[in-house]
Amino acid sequence: MVRKEFVVEEVVGMMNKVENIRNIAIVAHVDHGKTTMTDSLVARAGLISKELAGEQRMMDFDEQEQARGITIKAANISLAFHYNEQDYLINLIDTPGHVDFGGHVTRAMRAVDGVVLVVDSVEGIMPQTETVLRQALKEKAKPTIFINKIDRLINELQLDDKAMQARLIKIINGLNKIIEQYAPEDKRAEWAIGVAKGNVAFGSAFHKWAVSVKSMTKFNIKFTDVYNYCKLGDHKTLVEKSPLDEVLLEMVVDHLPNPKYAQQYRIPVIWKGDITSPEGKAMLACDPAGKTIGVCFGVVNDPHAGEVAMVRMFSGTIKKSDMLFLASRLTSEKVQQAAIYMGPDRVMVDNVLAGNIVGLVGLRDVYVGETVSTDQIQAFEQIKHYSEPVVTKSIEAKDSKDLAKLIMALRQIGKEDPTLKVEINHETGEHLISGMGELHLEIIEYKITKERGIPIVTSPPIVVYREMISGKAGPIEGKSPNKHTKLKMIVEPLEKSVYDAMVEGKIPDGKPKGKSLVETLVECGMDRDEAKSVLDIHNRNIFLNDTRGIQYLNEITELMLQGFEEAMDSGPLAKEKVVGVKVRITDATIHEDPVHRGPAQIIPATKRPIYAAMIYAGVTLQEPKQKVTILCPQEYVGNVITLIQGRRGTLIGMEQEGEAATVIVKLPVAEMFGFGNNLRSATQGRGIPYQEYAGYEPLPKDLLLKIVKQIRTRKGDKPDPPTPSDFLDA
Repeated sequence: MVRKEFVVEEVVGMMNKVENIRNIAIVAHVDHGKTTMTDSLVARAGLISKELAGEQRMMDFDEQEQARGITIKAANISLAFHYNEQDYLINLIDTPGHVDFGGHVTRAMRAVDGVVLVVDSVEGIMPQTETVLRQALKEKAKPTIFINKIDRLINELQLDDKAMQARLIKIINGLNKIIEQYAPEDKRAEWAIGVAKGNVAFGSAFHKWAVSVKSMTKFNIKFTDVYNYCKLGDHKTLVEKSPLDEVLLEMVVDHLPNPKYAQQYRIPVIWKGDITSPEGKAMLACDPAGKTIGVCFGVVNDPHAGEVAMVRMFSGTIKKSDMLFLASRLTSEKVQQAAIYMGPDRVMVDNVLAGNIVGLVGLRDVYVGETVSTDQIQAFEQIKHYSEPVVTKSIEAKDSKDLAKLIMALRQIGKEDPTLKVEINHETGEHLISGMGELHLEIIEYKITKERGIPIVTSPPIVVYREMISGKAGPIEGKSPNKHTKLKMIVEPLEKSVYDAMVEGKIPDGKPKGKSLVETLVECGMDRDEAKSVLDIHNRNIFLNDTRGIQYLNEITELMLQGFEEAMDSGPLAKEKVVGVKVRITDATIHEDPVHRGPAQIIPATKRPIYAAMIYAGVTLQEPKQKVTILCPQEYVGNVITLIQGRRGTLIGMEQEGEAATVIVKLPVAEMFGFGNNLRSATQGRGIPYQEYAGYEPLPKDLLLKIVKQIRTRKGDKPDPPTPSDFLDA
């Protein structure tokens, strides 16, 4: 066993040789063997014993991860290796595979240049396999593949070597289809995977052996040998002939890019500044002598040091006492410590160079996606999460004296995990936490009660709906409470292409900056004059100024925008968030005296006509859906379909292979509570569901009134939805 201090010294010594650095993430569907596989690399680097590799799951050091046997958060480790007469440094991130923690995968992709995608040979390409590969390709991280659990094909499925090869080819072809669709055009051929190319390996992470085309030649081992040894259960010989750590290391070093090479094509995608500027050139060259520039891709809360910002360095060098500029807050903060992570341990280092991953202590109020630099530069593109929180719980402190501690805990957890949405109501003491699913919220509750020791009371899960409109209405005139100011509004649905671009993150929220937004809106199909008159974008809604020469309008614009944003945050039907609405002000009569046009007058004068127009336009609800892939024996398919139909589900597809069936359905999130237990009953415990976010769809008309009444009652409003006159006669 090698001392950790020695490993750290080795790691620090290798940081300056950028050609021999690899920043990689291990990604996969849940239970496909990422953490087990990572153990073999950690053991080779001397941090755990080789005997324990595969069972220790060193990167699952969190108490809940050990208890549940799944990875919950991304964990970083820097590993030093001697390979082919050279020293290599691998900065590795082990990511979760469960759909509820997919945000950790998205954030890790910003920090890495390549991924090892682990695929279970028995289950094949599962929903999350496709999702994580798509995320990697969107962030321009090059893929390599490890097909795991090969021994199960032989011993459990009883496949012969030909059927086994056919299964592997099917997985490789399926992955290549995804790469063909989502990889950058100029990289598709280079990034396509194939056994002959050497960027695919297969083996058993648990038994610690693997083979690739290179290892077969190097160790003189044939596919039939693999088959025969597995058939006999002789994994020991396979480990001796072709150990997993050797094959993996060779694949990572030979097929994944170093930071200097990767940043040449990654920087223009994730940073929209001038590539020919000194900072642009420094990042393209991964220059340690350039201006210090990096992106925070994670925030870890340390009980002793406070917030630790995990930063991928694109240029420059960071050391203790450096002043770093935070782009979102327009302030500089002092670096108190620079560190590298060795799994659970944070180890202090003197300095960290471009192309590496560093933990920084001292950057107060840093958030995920933050651009950190020596001085002000154009910020990096936001890290875009593709799933959205769909399940909400109300949470309160059991004892009112713990309220301040609870608010602090929620803020800290919200920083660590941006996919968790926290709404704090200071008046009622009630807080809403929204997450990706029931397990996500369960883990958050555990962190608050067990890790931070705050007793809490939570409500049953609530589904987050959205309000939208089906038609156009207006102009509707709204008056201020003192009747001195009148504003006329029109509402209509946003163009689908514009809305889709917002979902994809091409059109950001906020007030327009520069001319680039106008061009993006025009490209998406909006009229150029309309695009030029955009005043604000909020929650995927747009506010336009369609007036000409209205006196005093510029003096009330900020208050109008505040009214518009409040209306979009809490719609007229059920006080849920509004999406996909275009609001335009067409005319206004504004009192000349500023005393008569303060917030108490202008905000209601803006909200009321928007609400009334939305009701006239046909306001309705959208509900979140999840795509569920169910694996079960063929004989239970009928029971599964009956269960799905009873929960308003729709069948998308069905496949059968031997005795096993795969049923793919779309289900409303509202019908998912308790689904796992019902599925187990319907399949005698043999059905396994995997779910992924599938967006929002309109709620069926026959359920609309019932759901609206339920939501309004829960929020303390009168059950019946309002009419336009409720807002216009006020």
